[in-house]
Amino acid sequence: MLRSLNSGVSGLKGFQTKLDVIGNNIANVNTVGFKKGRVVFEDIFSQTIKGATGPTQTAGANPAPLSGGTNPIQVGLGTRVGSIDTLHTPGSPTTTNIGTDLYLDGDAFFVVENASQKQFLTRAGNFTLDSSNNLVNQNGMFVVGQDGGKITIPDQYITFSIDANGSIIGVNPDGTSEDTGLKIGTIAVDNPKGLLKAGGSLYSLTPNADSASIATLLTEGSNAQVIAGALEMSNVDLSEELTEMITAQRGFQANSKIITVSDQILEELVNLKR
Repeated sequence: MLRSLNSGVSGLKGFQTKLDVIGNNIANVNTVGFKKGRVVFEDIFSQTIKGATGPTQTAGANPAPLSGGTNPIQVGLGTRVGSIDTLHTPGSPTTTNIGTDLYLDGDAFFVVENASQKQFLTRAGNFTLDSSNNLVNQNGMFVVGQDGGKITIPDQYITFSIDANGSIIGVNPDGTSEDTGLKIGTIAVDNPKGLLKAGGSLYSLTPNADSASIATLLTEGSNAQVIAGALEMSNVDLSEELTEMITAQRGFQANSKIITVSDQILEELVNLKR
C-alpha cells in the first residue's frame, strides 16, 4: 500500500483530536477558573531510503577531495499528537460583589476537600456557606485553610470579610472587627501543566507538578493575593479558538484529499490489467 494512505489517516486522527480540544475550550468559555488546552503535533518517524555519507579524501601529505558528502534521504510516515498542554495563563477577573467569591491574583490554587478527605486544587473561587457555616464550593467540598483543616465561621460573628492575605476577619455584634485566626489556604506548584484535570474545575496533584505533598505546600503558602467579591473567568479567547478551528478543519480536509488521491492512484494500478 502507499505510504501516503497511512500518513493521511494519521493526519485525520491528529486533527480530530485538535478539534476535540478546541470544542472543549469553546464549551467552557464561561466556566469559572477554566484553563484552555492546546494540542502540539510531532512527526512519528521517517523511513531512511539512503543514509548520509561524508566527503572522502586521498591519503598522503597533500590530501585531495575525491567526492563530496551526501545528505540522508528519508520519507516521513505521518504525524501524531505530541502533547495536550493545559495553559495556566490568568483569566479575566469579573466583579460579583459577593464576599465569598474569591479571585486569586497570582500563580496559586485554592484547596478543597471532599467527604473522603481527598484534596484537590482549583482556581474556581465561587464559594458559599452551608447551614453549618462551613465554607464550601459549588459541589459541597470543604474549602481548606492554611492549617490544613476545613474553614468554619464561628457563630459569634454576625458577618465576616476576607482580606488580601486570605485571613478571615469577623464582625462582632457590637460592630468591632477581629481576626478569627482562620485563613484561606493557597498553594503554588512548580509545574502547573503537570496537574491532572479531575473534572468539576478541579485538579489533582501529580509527581510531575510538584514533588511535595499538598499539606507541605499549604504550610509554605503562596504569594498570590486573595481578592474578595470577584471571580476568575475562563482564559479561552474565542477569536483564537475559532481561528484554530478553521486551521484544523482545513488540515482535516487536506488529509482527506491525500487519502482520496492515494485511492485514485491505487485504482489506476488495479485497472492496468483489464
